[in-house]
Amino acid sequence: MGEPVAYDAVVAHERTASETPDTTIGSSGDVDTDAVAVANLTPEQAELMAEDPDWNAHASLYHAGGGGATGNDSLGCRPVAMRTVATDPRVIPRRTRLFIRETVGMRLADGTIHDGYWYASDTGGSIKGQRVDLYTGNGRVSMQQARRLNQRTLTIVRAGTFDGCPPATTTPAAPLQMASN
Repeated sequence: MGEPVAYDAVVAHERTASETPDTTIGSSGDVDTDAVAVANLTPEQAELMAEDPDWNAHASLYHAGGGGATGNDSLGCRPVAMRTVATDPRVIPRRTRLFIRETVGMRLADGTIHDGYWYASDTGGSIKGQRVDLYTGNGRVSMQQARRLNQRTLTIVRAGTFDGCPPATTTPAAPLQMASN
């Protein structure tokens, strides 16, 4: 066995060795394409986009496996990728259905488009105050689709509450779709 390697050196190496994210995953960053996503909102989504935010929270990302989260969320449910959010329950109560504007129209790894709905079903030791932790799925690669949201302040609107576990998908009245160019 070789000599121990300092944590900082491993992190620095991982940063330089990481691949450029696939440009087909995540939001386009193209104002015209993002405007098309906003133009295809359901009436409920349009209303939530227009409302004053209930919270402006600093976001971080978390994943399962490889040093990420393991097991169930704080409600005893399996976390749902790109739907589960960890909050400080003193600020954003558990079982709150959230609408996060910055995630509307985001292209997910499976090719679908995010509708902006998230579910406060987890808590975290470092999630204090106006902070949220977005669950991205299994492994570090799952974070690529949401990387642009990491360490940003997100605009969050209360969209109601939910019972049981967060759904794997939502069923809005009319699904959000991106127009093809």
